[in-house]
Amino acid sequence: MNIYKLQKKNENYMEFEEIIRDIVNDPIVQKMDTFRQHYDTSCFDHCKNVAFYNYIICKKLGLDYISATRAGMLHDLFLYDWRINDPSRKGLHAFRHPRIAFNNSSEIFDLNEKEKDIILKHMWPLTVIPPKYIESFIITLVDKFCAIQESYIYYNNRLKFKKSYKYAYVFLSLIFLRVF
Repeated sequence: MNIYKLQKKNENYMEFEEIIRDIVNDPIVQKMDTFRQHYDTSCFDHCKNVAFYNYIICKKLGLDYISATRAGMLHDLFLYDWRINDPSRKGLHAFRHPRIAFNNSSEIFDLNEKEKDIILKHMWPLTVIPPKYIESFIITLVDKFCAIQESYIYYNNRLKFKKSYKYAYVFLSLIFLRVF
């Protein structure tokens, strides 16, 4: 389940969609939908979740919400399954993917300085150099929040399924015992 899908089509949501329209319609960015990020959440949906929360928080705080939203949508544009070990990719994914996302994003879009910093530093403090802008600090928190939320939704849904399966098993067992 994606948080942004739960929002009503109000003025803010429509503005959010307009800010990232060119990004989400790009065929290369759409490829993110083919890679899982956190459990059942695709990389595309994760980035859209992060972009949406960046938009809400930065707009509420009077910050550059447009750059924060756009960078949020591009922050994980690395286009590979990070769970598969590939010897051609040096280093751990958590350390290397901000640079890969930055390079991929820069090839497609004209990024401003703030967007560049947000994408490059979204894994801070793993990226040793601290963020330059408050919007870059915000994405570090929002990214972790979304990862936790997406994991929680996955495990909560699994637990619900397991509970319903157990109840069905008990119910069917009681019927079976009553018949025989």
